[in-house]
Amino acid sequence: MAIEKVFPMTQAGKEKLEQELEYLKSVKRKEVVERIKIARSFGDLSENSEYDSAKEEQAFVEGRITTIENMIRNAKIITEAEMSADTVSLGSSVTFIELPNGDEETYSIVGSAEADPFEGKISNDSPIAKSLFGHKVGDEVKVQTPGGEMDVRIISIK
Repeated sequence: MAIEKVFPMTQAGKEKLEQELEYLKSVKRKEVVERIKIARSFGDLSENSEYDSAKEEQAFVEGRITTIENMIRNAKIITEAEMSADTVSLGSSVTFIELPNGDEETYSIVGSAEADPFEGKISNDSPIAKSLFGHKVGDEVKVQTPGGEMDVRIISIK
């Protein structure tokens, strides 16, 4: 049997996944089944775009439920004790400035299951996180980004 991937995450991240799973199972799944019933009532399924759309959504919802169940089952909760206060690690919130005179940016480094760049949460698998891992406040680091390489100085780690 294949070894299952472990999903490192914070307790809050796991709770967010559990809430999404509950919503998908209790609300979204029923909505999609209802859409399929209504679309079926329109008759000929071969040219029924409402039916096709509802079936696609059903496949997406069921796939997401399976994915979340797997993430929760294989979650590894990162505790405060495992987070280093003086070096960048999973669970750290890192503030840095782009050199020579860039803006200050803050990111929380979380497991891939929790990543949400719009909320400032980047995956531990991302190039930025990998570049910062193990560094301390004051360190100057070359960071790989999709737009190329940039130099940053770490200002704080929480």
